[in-house]
Amino acid sequence: MDPQTTYVIVEMLIFIAIFYFLLILPQQRRQKKEREMLDSLKPGDEIITKSGFYGKILNIKDDVITLEMGADKVRLKIAKWAVGGVISSASDKNEKEEK
Repeated sequence: MDPQTTYVIVEMLIFIAIFYFLLILPQQRRQKKEREMLDSLKPGDEIITKSGFYGKILNIKDDVITLEMGADKVRLKIAKWAVGGVISSASDKNEKEEK
């Protein structure tokens, strides 16, 4: 191999490594964190959906979550993937009540 070919190969490997560490690895970490959050959901948790709705989880069945929302206590079924985040967990409320 001549030095120019070696240089091109090394340059490509460096580019691939930078691409992996700056784009792929952070995305995998975000996906893992989201998967853990979705797996830890339980009835009683207050959540916000990705579309901005706030609600309290009443039931979780497979990939469908039943939420209770608003003063009228409207019930709404959403897909599990639509959960954007947990506002407060049911276990957090239980700990506060015990104190």
